[in-house]
Amino acid sequence: MAEGGNSRPVDALFRPLRAGRLSLSNRVVMAPMTREHAQNGVMGADNVAYYRRRAEAGVGLIITEGTWIDHAVASDRLAIPRFYGEDALSAWKAVLDEVHQAGGRIFPQLWHVGMIRTPQSVAWNPERSPAGPSGLGFPDINSPRTEQISPPMSRDDIAAVVQAFGQAAEHAYRLGFDGIELHGAHGYLIDQFFWDLTNRRDDEYGGGIRERTRFAVEIIRECRRRTAPDFPIGLRFSQWKSADYEAKLVRSPREFEQFLEPLVAAGVDIFHCSTRRYWDAAFAGSELSLAGWTKKITGKITIAVGAVGLDQVHQTRRVEAVAGYKAQPSSLDRLLEMLERDEFDLAAVGRAMLVDHAWARKVRDGNWAELLSYSTDVREIMY
Repeated sequence: MAEGGNSRPVDALFRPLRAGRLSLSNRVVMAPMTREHAQNGVMGADNVAYYRRRAEAGVGLIITEGTWIDHAVASDRLAIPRFYGEDALSAWKAVLDEVHQAGGRIFPQLWHVGMIRTPQSVAWNPERSPAGPSGLGFPDINSPRTEQISPPMSRDDIAAVVQAFGQAAEHAYRLGFDGIELHGAHGYLIDQFFWDLTNRRDDEYGGGIRERTRFAVEIIRECRRRTAPDFPIGLRFSQWKSADYEAKLVRSPREFEQFLEPLVAAGVDIFHCSTRRYWDAAFAGSELSLAGWTKKITGKITIAVGAVGLDQVHQTRRVEAVAGYKAQPSSLDRLLEMLERDEFDLAAVGRAMLVDHAWARKVRDGNWAELLSYSTDVREIMY
């Protein structure tokens, strides 16, 4: 990072945001990051402290690591927290209370992994086959090649998952969370319905991009039904997938409109637009980012994410698995300029905040020299 950190003032990142019942002290969001520090799906004191530290440092909104819903094949690892059962929900209530006491706001990210349940990693219901719209999975996570692994989900299977998401939303509402985020990105279950490579159905849940939103629409409506009309519901989506960084969910602004319109009508309040570089243009012929296009089409609150504050993009399998991988702090000038012109509303910070719980405070106070570098060494540690 250049001496002095930025040439632009950081005011745009620290403006409050108020929309309906959601009131944030600033535009800094902690991105959801899987940590795998739960025991049998239940978080402990180290998890509680982990979230509190970020709230104390001035993060406006925390979106938790993905937490799985009450479905037999929603996850594959017991070290990932769940969002059902008295023991797990009590732990989440402790996280919620500590974040609120520190002045923060927090959404749980509700998750179903779908077909990304590899036989090598399954520790939860290992005898059960994964669930997906067409039963198509990736035998090699490093290659975007699908094969038939399990039967397509039946309508009863789909209804059960919709109910499980709704139940999780009701838990969040009852506990006092500030909203929820549905994980519809990166090739997990909701995204598997969105993506034409993994959704080959010929019923009402398949077809064109608008039709492929039906599963998500039913989930959103059920979450709304079981919470409140003004309870914030966010949806994270992405073009890229864990198995294919170059994947395209939509290829034009018109196709993007067809994707977004049913989701807005169903009740999405916040779109979390996951890209590997937040500044990349979404479509040829326009400089607007994915978050920028989302806001232009929907008018909803949008979150930009992807390499905020670091000079290297997220590359989990290809680079970060290599010992010695590092990403250095980088200027926020481009982010601030985009926020100043209201291209998007919020900026989610991932790896930079994973390694440095005080990231928001340091940026706010201009302590650029104190920002920490990210490396693979921090992946197993709860700072």
